[in-house]
Amino acid sequence: MKRLTAITRPFTAAAGAPVRPAKAALNYLAVCVAVIAVVWASLAAAGISLNFDFVAQYRVRIWDGFCMTVGISAASLVLSLVLGVLVAAGQGARFLPLRYLCDFYVKIIRGTPLIVQVYFFYYIIGTAWGIDNRVLAGIIILSLFSGAYIAEIVRGSLLSLDAGQMEAARAVGFTRAQTLRYVVAPQLVARTLPALTGQVASIIKDSSLLSVIAVIELTQTMREITATNYNFFGGFLLLGALYLVLTLPIATSRRGSTLRIRTDTAARLLSHRCFLGTAAHRMLSESTRPLPFPEVDYAH
Repeated sequence: MKRLTAITRPFTAAAGAPVRPAKAALNYLAVCVAVIAVVWASLAAAGISLNFDFVAQYRVRIWDGFCMTVGISAASLVLSLVLGVLVAAGQGARFLPLRYLCDFYVKIIRGTPLIVQVYFFYYIIGTAWGIDNRVLAGIIILSLFSGAYIAEIVRGSLLSLDAGQMEAARAVGFTRAQTLRYVVAPQLVARTLPALTGQVASIIKDSSLLSVIAVIELTQTMREITATNYNFFGGFLLLGALYLVLTLPIATSRRGSTLRIRTDTAARLLSHRCFLGTAAHRMLSESTRPLPFPEVDYAH
């Protein structure tokens, strides 16, 4: 029993307990080796041999498609962030048509497949409004699609904030800008960052669907190459690896940045809450302090 425990010790950890970097690396390596072995055995059983000789021949086209994917994803991320924040604010607007318009937009976008939106916006809306540039159309489509999800992320984070903190900030004389800066913004960033990081990876992957309108990004480039050399398995395995090059750093940096921001936010909020609590307590004490009894001169 002790010998079995000694063997399995590098591969076990208590639930929720932190894992040492060396131990985590060992287990990740074991998982990667196991997955590669299963894939390799599957390819051998199916009689498929991989050939990546085409990479040297088409390296310029692959690089151009890679850069196009990065550019489209970055532009779509910026626009979708702006759109998501505006829509999240619009969902709480007092003007009801604006509120319901934002709500309708979120429901329609989230309730329909992206490929349907690509065809609809490019061939109908884009044609009607003269948007002939496929790259520009693709950026707009991705921004509209991702903006609906970001709006829900921001709105959910705003609703999760404690209303008592806003009241305390107003009670001690904080302006609207100071409340937003010192109370709302730190918590909002900490609560939205994990979901927004996942949304960045989704934008990168969703950009592959722009190949249906012939945007020459990474997926469309690989489709054209494999249509020439008929090396479909090697081409699309390389395609998946290139997308992993873009998305894995985002996923791995997500944990460290989230923990760091949460730690900084917790310290900042603690100081502001102490300040708000002390100030509110002082104001309450002063407001409930009994007034001095006026002295009356009875001599007159």
